[in-house]
Amino acid sequence: MKLSFSIKCDNKKSNTKEQSVAYRLHSKMGKKQETVEDVPCGNMVDMVGLDQFITKSATLTNEKEVDAHPICAMKFSISPVVRVAVQCTVASDLPKLVEGLKRLAKSDPMVLCYIEESGEHIVADAGELYLEICLKDLQDFMDGAEIIRSDPVVSFRETILERSCRTVMRKSPNKHNRLYMEARPVEEGLAEAIDDGRIGPRDDPKNRSKILAEEYGWDKDLAKKIWCFGPQTTGPNMVVDMCKGVQFLNEIKNSVVVGFQWASKEGALAEENMRGICFEVCDVVLHADAIHRGGGQIIPTARRVFYAAQLTAKPRLLEPVYLVEIQAPEQALGGMYSVLNQKRGHVFEEMQRPGTPLYNIKAYLPVFESFGFSSTLRVATSGQAFPQCVFDHWDMMSSDPLEPGSRAGAHVADIRCWKGLREQMTPLSEYEDRL
Repeated sequence: MKLSFSIKCDNKKSNTKEQSVAYRLHSKMGKKQETVEDVPCGNMVDMVGLDQFITKSATLTNEKEVDAHPICAMKFSISPVVRVAVQCTVASDLPKLVEGLKRLAKSDPMVLCYIEESGEHIVADAGELYLEICLKDLQDFMDGAEIIRSDPVVSFRETILERSCRTVMRKSPNKHNRLYMEARPVEEGLAEAIDDGRIGPRDDPKNRSKILAEEYGWDKDLAKKIWCFGPQTTGPNMVVDMCKGVQFLNEIKNSVVVGFQWASKEGALAEENMRGICFEVCDVVLHADAIHRGGGQIIPTARRVFYAAQLTAKPRLLEPVYLVEIQAPEQALGGMYSVLNQKRGHVFEEMQRPGTPLYNIKAYLPVFESFGFSSTLRVATSGQAFPQCVFDHWDMMSSDPLEPGSRAGAHVADIRCWKGLREQMTPLSEYEDRL
């Protein structure tokens, strides 16, 4: 059979596609799948042949593009914060690995599969158990080819503690252009609002400025001068234009935005994503000749001045934190508290279930400490405690990552080693030119 259809992808970057493809309809009949010609409304069917056009999810419609209304994509309360690198045991099986990763990314709406600059194939998921299931599926997709996996690594985020101690400046490679920048942390709750989609780049500027002014104390005129969000144009970081009376500013806006997307995706500490940083463009000095202020001059300059602004604002690491719900009897509470203390967990609610000897305990547990948590808890409580972990929020580490002996500094060193970066971070003097 042939089907002509219009796919409205849930990913807003994708365009509507008109495709013609051979397909089959399968109806679920107990344990078997029966091939059918047509299916009346109200039944669930499998459509074979559509997976080559759909990545995660899509809406199938026979309406024209202007009349089609895609179903909203599902939103998850979890984030892919645990990742592993996978590779083939035999190099000739690399095409099978690539194809298996594509099928895994299509089959699971939560998993992320991508390639690092070092050439490693990365699988990122929400937790240790979730990752084991996905790797098992990946092994099944590879038709018997063996894979080797690295130890799981936790994703961190880079942020700042306060406003930059001074305005930083960077000259372009030809020395004819200068960018002046400052960084400040966004208001409490604003990063979460951006993640939830309440505030974003596609909002009407008037409505967005109204929300920022009423709920977060922004100046309305300043809220209308947001250039972009990042990383990937939708992240919880922003660039705001604070300049007044600057000539040719609109000509370099796109170049500054490109530099910002680059910098916000790979921060200055360990090339992790930035989170909760607002960069303010304080002033710009540009050459009068357009040929001397092109993208080749502005993009690397913007990236370095963003890094300099981050490093002058007390940079910090954000670590992911699980919300752990544990059910256990009273006699197992002592062992449970002992394990949570060892894992840097924090109990904030303890409640007995009415009419039962069981207690419901809620605690925060850093994802970095969660590996082996379930097995350790079962041993300490003789199998009487049952934990359930869900990603909850990002928590700022109090220690300074620029201090070598600190906990955050150790994490930065481990991440840089895992990514194959230089052991020592690039100093601020290489990002900034003196005023």
